[in-house]
Amino acid sequence: MSNLLRSPRVIALAALALILVLVNLSIFKKEQHLSHGAIVFVEIAPVDPRSLMQGDYMALRFKMGDDVRQALHKNAAETDSQHLVPSGDGYFVAKMNAKRVATFKAIYTNQPLAKNEVLLQYRVRDNRVKFATNAFFFQEGHAHIYESARYGQFRVNSKGELLLAGMFDADLNKLKPIAKAQSK
Repeated sequence: MSNLLRSPRVIALAALALILVLVNLSIFKKEQHLSHGAIVFVEIAPVDPRSLMQGDYMALRFKMGDDVRQALHKNAAETDSQHLVPSGDGYFVAKMNAKRVATFKAIYTNQPLAKNEVLLQYRVRDNRVKFATNAFFFQEGHAHIYESARYGQFRVNSKGELLLAGMFDADLNKLKPIAKAQSK
């Protein structure tokens, strides 16, 4: 029995089973996050429409990222002569309006949050502030549908982690392909 447990085949199968369990657990957690996370709309920063669409994805940059970077840059200027925003992860407070559109309020420093505020996570890489993603992928040939995108809809969990759920226009209408009627 002991030799059977040491068999390369048994070890490989056990490792594969463990990997599959971990991957499925991760997928389950993301699905729960998308289903139950709080809805937050984040404004897309202005970009050149000629370079907005590249193939089957849209490069994303968010206005609040610029606001977070300015606040971090101001903090860095007080302590560092190079004024570089240090790489790392952190949180900021966003204020929500009645339509759940978020605007930057302050870098989070353990202050209590008001009812209309939410904690959001950011990452700084190469002196740039990023959120959950820097791209929105869609089916090839649907670029024209997303050209009017002005907001990303995120689902936020209790830890401030963001997951992009969809793209919306200036009036917060969801942008999505129109389903074609099936012919019989």
